Amino acid sequence: MLALLGWALLGVPVGALAAQHMGGGAAGPAAARPFAQGEAAEYQVKLGGVTMGSGSMHLLAIEEVAGYPTYRARLRIAGGLPLARVDDTFESWIDVEGLFSRRFRQDQKELRFRRQRTYHFSPEERSYRRENGQTGTLPTARPLDEVSILYYARTLPLKVGETYTIAHYFKEDGNPVQLKVLRKETVRVPAGTFQTVVVQPIIQTKGLFGRGGRAEVYFTDDERRLLVQMKSSVPVVGSLSLHLRSYRAGSGQLAALSAP
Repeated sequence: MLALLGWALLGVPVGALAAQHMGGGAAGPAAARPFAQGEAAEYQVKLGGVTMGSGSMHLLAIEEVAGYPTYRARLRIAGGLPLARVDDTFESWIDVEGLFSRRFRQDQKELRFRRQRTYHFSPEERSYRRENGQTGTLPTARPLDEVSILYYARTLPLKVGETYTIAHYFKEDGNPVQLKVLRKETVRVPAGTFQTVVVQPIIQTKGLFGRGGRAEVYFTDDERRLLVQMKSSVPVVGSLSLHLRSYRAGSGQLAALSAP
């Protein structure tokens, strides 16, 4: 159950991006991005109607990786039941120009399970290496991971009625992913009331975002596309949801949220 909580907090599927309506090219100039260094969002996590944890998404700094400037982004998930808790951290170093990942780190602590992995990507060579010396081939020259995909998704038009097909997850079996834009909806979360655009993520494998799932992700219907809410139905466990609790804009971003 707690592993599912971790994946649910990602907000979009574990997949990759090359939107069919954008041609799969570069993501555009950094000045046009809906996020900036210093952005921070805090979330409340509920199982049914009971609060059982918290989550956060921070764009920490701009750091150099292999000679390229990158955004260092962190997703943290913590909480659970008294005898079954989770403390997961995912970090991605995202190329400032192309919005693909150049490094990805996982640090997961769930029950007695512990996983620590760091992937160093060489997109130009379509390869990666891990901290233990293992190497592998990338299926794309623009690899995305569980964190970088969230930021890339925010740069898409997300027009109601359209479907965006994505094919750049760094593991071949995660491709392709679809983002179906369902509708616009007003939602209330602890941070306030917001006009949102609702997206259904679908991947080809079983799980939380599989074709039989009912996951929905709510982005603000403004230039920032901030993730304010996520709802999903988890077998046996039931309704799992994430709700924006607080937000701090990054350098150069508008400070106020778009609440009616």
